[in-house]
Amino acid sequence: MRVPVMRSLLLSLSAAALLTGCASTGIGDTAPLTPLSRYAMRVEPGLDRIALAVHDEGLSSTQVAAINDLAGRYAATGMGRVRIQSPSGEDPAASRQTWAVRSALEAAGVPGQNIEVLGYDAPDPRAPVLAGFETVRAAIPNCAAEPRDMGSRFSNRSSLGLGCAITANMAAQIADPRDIVGARAMTPADPGRAAIVFDRYRKGEPASAPQETLVQGAIAQAVE
Repeated sequence: MRVPVMRSLLLSLSAAALLTGCASTGIGDTAPLTPLSRYAMRVEPGLDRIALAVHDEGLSSTQVAAINDLAGRYAATGMGRVRIQSPSGEDPAASRQTWAVRSALEAAGVPGQNIEVLGYDAPDPRAPVLAGFETVRAAIPNCAAEPRDMGSRFSNRSSLGLGCAITANMAAQIADPRDIVGARAMTPADPGRAAIVFDRYRKGEPASAPQETLVQGAIAQAVE
């Protein structure tokens, strides 16, 4: 009679030990991580800059096109000010080129208060004029280099590398990395249009815009 009793006692102790192991995460274990909390979105600083050769006759058409492209990229992803760096040496042509670059940037839509003219130590007074701005880019983690542990575990901790692919895909697809740094400022509302809509609503009139005449027609017969 003692053998069945001992067997039942051992089975009860084994079941209790298994339940205790499943309920505990171990001493010193951290809370379970979600796929988006282990790898956070972050940015890396960058620099978008062009070098413009100095010409006695001024900016060439190719240089003007490059400045326009730079201004477009600044409006899309730029941060801070556009810095124009003139070579040291007090060369008249280089000085004229520097201010011509500033005028071209303003003509391309860059506000004058966002343009800064500086000098830099150059080995040649006819060294190129530099124009550029600071930018940020999304940091894409290298998931292939992340440690992996797919073995068995007796805790609720997530496996190593969980969430890396999600963060890498989001970083590769984001249109403007500045959105990672902070939210954009809201554009002002249109109170004029809102007043018209509310006035028509109070009068019981249709508040929507009138329908185009091009869409007011009969459906064509299907070809049989």
